[in-house]
Amino acid sequence: MFREKDIEQIQKKGITIEQVNAQVVRIKNGMSYSNLVAAATIGEGIESYSEGEKKDFIELYESKLNSLSLLKFVPASGAATRMFKFLFQFLNNFNPSNESIEDYAEKYNDTLIKTFVSNLEKFPFYNQVVSKAKEENSDFDNLSPGEKQLQFVKTMLDENSLNYSFFPKGLLPFHKYENETITAFQEHLLESTLYASSNNKANLHFTVSEKHHSYFIDELNRLKQDLEQKTNTTFNVSFSYQKEATETVALTKEGVVFRNEDDSVLFRPAGHGALLENLNDLNNDLIFIKNVDNIVVSEKNIEVSEYKKLLVGILVKVQEQVFAFMDKLDETVVLEEKLLEMALFLSNKMNVVINADFEDFTLEEKRAYLKEKLNRPIRVCGMVKNEGEPGGGPFWVKDESGDISLQVVEFAQINIQDETQQEIVKNATHFNPTDLVCGVKNYKGEKFNLKEFVDPEAAFITLKTQNGIDIKALELPGLWNGSMAFWNSIFVEVPLSTFNPVKTVNDLLKPAHQI
Repeated sequence: MFREKDIEQIQKKGITIEQVNAQVVRIKNGMSYSNLVAAATIGEGIESYSEGEKKDFIELYESKLNSLSLLKFVPASGAATRMFKFLFQFLNNFNPSNESIEDYAEKYNDTLIKTFVSNLEKFPFYNQVVSKAKEENSDFDNLSPGEKQLQFVKTMLDENSLNYSFFPKGLLPFHKYENETITAFQEHLLESTLYASSNNKANLHFTVSEKHHSYFIDELNRLKQDLEQKTNTTFNVSFSYQKEATETVALTKEGVVFRNEDDSVLFRPAGHGALLENLNDLNNDLIFIKNVDNIVVSEKNIEVSEYKKLLVGILVKVQEQVFAFMDKLDETVVLEEKLLEMALFLSNKMNVVINADFEDFTLEEKRAYLKEKLNRPIRVCGMVKNEGEPGGGPFWVKDESGDISLQVVEFAQINIQDETQQEIVKNATHFNPTDLVCGVKNYKGEKFNLKEFVDPEAAFITLKTQNGIDIKALELPGLWNGSMAFWNSIFVEVPLSTFNPVKTVNDLLKPAHQI
């Protein structure tokens, strides 16, 4: 299938021929759906704590804070193009000479554009766009309302003007304060001082695309000194790209490897699951993961950050017990009573379904089994109540070996045509807002190799187009889905106020993003 020049191309990327052949087989075999057993609910996989318990966990975290190496990991590479999808359609279809905004909105059933133009002055970028529009068109103030609105959107998106859709969300104006407008990137730096810093130092790692890296560096250099003085915090900020070695091939509908116009093999970025490699390179004790667009204005961040402290307090407490058990298991003699205590802890506190034959194991078999179950990375994930249609979230899942475990499952991993699976999804009470803290070191302080805990069967097969041709593409198991399938997981209910993503530009009008 592959010629000599293909093999050179593949090896240059740091990929083996065996890996590429395995990718081809996986795409041809199709996607493996998750086998849902039940939705995780309060008391059955999701913890809910009283105010007193929350306070105790937060105090525990704060007492340990300065002895921990913390880091905030922010996937920030995606371009903002999708945020502006309806505005691109508006640019292509609206003619202010022939119709009003109301006529256009009705014609195209576009409620988003009505919301957008009715609230222009509330957007954080309003002043910047108007200033640029006037610079480019001295007659801007004399235009009709429709012409002004069209010019405004053109100024935002045109590649020869502000070109917002070229930039990632992290570098766009996100929030407007009395004296300044700031980016999501800057908000993440500020937020880190509330819960992800110790000894007046904040470590942050952003995964970015190579073409945007210099822009992030420029933004960091612009604000770093002033921000460090204001917050009395030293910011240690690092960046990485998705590695070429994580890219995957694609197949045509006929099952042939897709090639570029120059006859080279097409390799595509493999989704956020590829970022496991980036996460695996980091060497901190505890790592927070949060998406770049899920960030609120500073006055609302105090409450939101308390829940981050809660998650890490829970992790610290559980991790201390796990480490104590692991030290005990290293001793020459361990009483059976102690082994039973460990099994109960795994079951009651860490959602591990213990093997039904555990009681029949020999002492050495029990010890080996408990070691294997305890000695894993741990994640504590916030879970939010479903307020609308249920989708991907926390579920109990049975794997091919018959083992049941607690997982985060994306909607695309569920065979919704299966009535049994459909019923389980309908009963889901919570969804996953991608808000978690990870313990990635073992009881000896050694970093886990996170690649050893991935479920390769949780890969995604997606339908895409390339140069107008339909292709089947392969995405690696999602970073917080299949890539963490064999971690120990604790799910905790957090309020909806902690989940404020910006999927379309109009989301910036929501209270969480407005002063």
